[in-house]
Amino acid sequence: MVMPGMPCAEERTAVERESSAYKQLRERITSGVYLPGTMLVPAAIGAELGLSRTPVREAMQRLDYEGLVVQAPRGYRVRERTAEEVLEICEARIALESAIAYSAASRHTELDLARLTRLFEQAVESPDPGTSLALHNEWHGALRSAAHNQTITELMDRLDAQLRVYDAKEARAESNLQQIETEHRDILTAVRAGDAEQARLLMIAHQSRTRDLRIAAMARR
Repeated sequence: MVMPGMPCAEERTAVERESSAYKQLRERITSGVYLPGTMLVPAAIGAELGLSRTPVREAMQRLDYEGLVVQAPRGYRVRERTAEEVLEICEARIALESAIAYSAASRHTELDLARLTRLFEQAVESPDPGTSLALHNEWHGALRSAAHNQTITELMDRLDAQLRVYDAKEARAESNLQQIETEHRDILTAVRAGDAEQARLLMIAHQSRTRDLRIAAMARR
């Protein structure tokens, strides 16, 4: 028996198909499978993913809203951004990420702090640079959770996806790992001490350096 207001099985299946298409397309765009400028035709993408055009089209509408694709004559195209547009996104991330650091220092729980410490220690102790970088990235996610501000977290997820398309290899390189470790340690120390202003300033410096790496890499292309 279907209760009033509850979606039927057919509606749930449609939502699940759209969600699957959205997740797959988003991952392919942010991981570089579909490069900026790539044409995405719903019928062709649907055949590739084993889905009909409808969930694919709905997924592309969501990705359009997120700034990852733009409408084109035959469907959608992976959005291409200028260095100036990437810089604007970086500046927005710096403002939001520094607010996250400030809030995390002010509002973290003991559980938040334990998770931040554990992730940082795992990143430092990992012998594999790729694993270490992934853990440092996860550490940023834990910091956002510690800030207890869902609105900023959702905005950051959107900006992260937009930048990942243009992620600089230099920012993810092993040579950058030691600097990331130092910066994260300093931010964690400020958060642990409850020094919100220091955490904010350290995050600004950390994200500004990453921004400069990304812009410099784009200038060389």
